[in-house]
Amino acid sequence: MPQLSLNKATLHKESDKLRRYRQYLPSLELKRQKLVAERVKGHQQLEQTRLEIERCRQWIAQTLPMLANRDIELQEMVGVSEVQTAQENLVGLNLPVLKRVVLTHRHYSPYLKPHWVDPLVAQLGAMLELQCRYRIDLQRLQLLELAVKKVTQKVNLFDKVLIPKTQTNIRKIRIFLSDAERADVVRAKITKQLREEALG
Repeated sequence: MPQLSLNKATLHKESDKLRRYRQYLPSLELKRQKLVAERVKGHQQLEQTRLEIERCRQWIAQTLPMLANRDIELQEMVGVSEVQTAQENLVGLNLPVLKRVVLTHRHYSPYLKPHWVDPLVAQLGAMLELQCRYRIDLQRLQLLELAVKKVTQKVNLFDKVLIPKTQTNIRKIRIFLSDAERADVVRAKITKQLREEALG
């Protein structure tokens, strides 16, 4: 770490740094607050999606106990062919947003399948959409967690390290300059007194 120069130029530099840090800190804190609020919403959204998936599972289990019949071919009745997402910019952080889930349905004859296959296919489609939304919600939340961690580290760096260190440096320089100024005044007085004694 370089030695602190105790002079007016360094005092000016340190004062400028302190002013910049103090200007930057509030915007950084505001960014942190927005990210934390969005993270809370992200947790709520993820939990909401998880509950909807669970409700969907329970509905299938309670309404369609005939699924236990292995004689009826139900494999790959519904699939996901495409998941369309977009990006949302939140205070400089790009977050994924689910736009649309495109499902594929395997063609089947309603005459060869039991009547309960239609509601099952609809429910499976809803479940697949919810699972896609859950994955996007989870990805979004992970990005928010990481961003909150980084911006909190920056806030702490400014608030607990850089600003106090710069304030200490300014204090040291001012004390040194004040002592040097006092010493100059004392030297000037002594020199003047010695001159007067030498002349008189």
